[in-house]
Amino acid sequence: MIWEFGWFAVAFIVIALVFSMFRILREYERGVVFTLGRFWKVKGPGLIVIIPGIQQMVRVDLRTRVMDVPSQDVISRDNVSVKVNAVVYLRVVDPEKAIIQVEDFIQATSQFAQTTLRSVLGKHELDEMLAERERLNLDIQQALDIQTDAWGIKVANVEIKHVDINETMVRAIARQAEAERERRAKVIHAEGELQASEKLLQAGEVLAASPQAMQLRYLQTLTAIAGDKSSTIVFPVPMDILKPLVEAMSAAKPGGN
Repeated sequence: MIWEFGWFAVAFIVIALVFSMFRILREYERGVVFTLGRFWKVKGPGLIVIIPGIQQMVRVDLRTRVMDVPSQDVISRDNVSVKVNAVVYLRVVDPEKAIIQVEDFIQATSQFAQTTLRSVLGKHELDEMLAERERLNLDIQQALDIQTDAWGIKVANVEIKHVDINETMVRAIARQAEAERERRAKVIHAEGELQASEKLLQAGEVLAASPQAMQLRYLQTLTAIAGDKSSTIVFPVPMDILKPLVEAMSAAKPGGN
């Protein structure tokens, strides 16, 4: 009876060891295999065989991961204090380096992303942070990618999510924007006055070159004024208009030629 129980235990152990030899890795997974503590190879996907007690395997997920960068206090180049947070998209491209070169590549990338966010944004002014996010995202992504390349990590993209400014600075920005709008309005008004004066000068030159056109314009003005009956208007009569009448009266006098 004891011998039968012993054989049953041995058979159970052998079967358990056989089943433990087989591992299944999904399409997006890789297995970093160590033999007696030394790196052997990266295996997968599919069915792989591990020798129990001699080999160990560490699973690595190759899918893109989304990592939030906590809000960081940043002092801009123009000495404005802001809080900035971001999101980083990364994936493992070299499972061997990701396991051997760094203890926890997610934690390491997160810490490095925080320091990089502060150092890169600190080189720029507040207006650049608000208006040129795409360029800043690219600068941060490139800085991260250079460092994480040694860990087998590829930083695919970095996006700045929020740039929080204190209330005092918000009011100052609002005043600045209002002053800028007023400046633009004055410039546009001045440009309009300049263009109008240029057109008036051209019109005056044309009218001065043609007395008949001047008289016609004068009569058109009189017609427009006559339409307003609410007031009495006194206007001079040009001598050019009366000259033909004076000549006719002189010719009609006795003895006139």
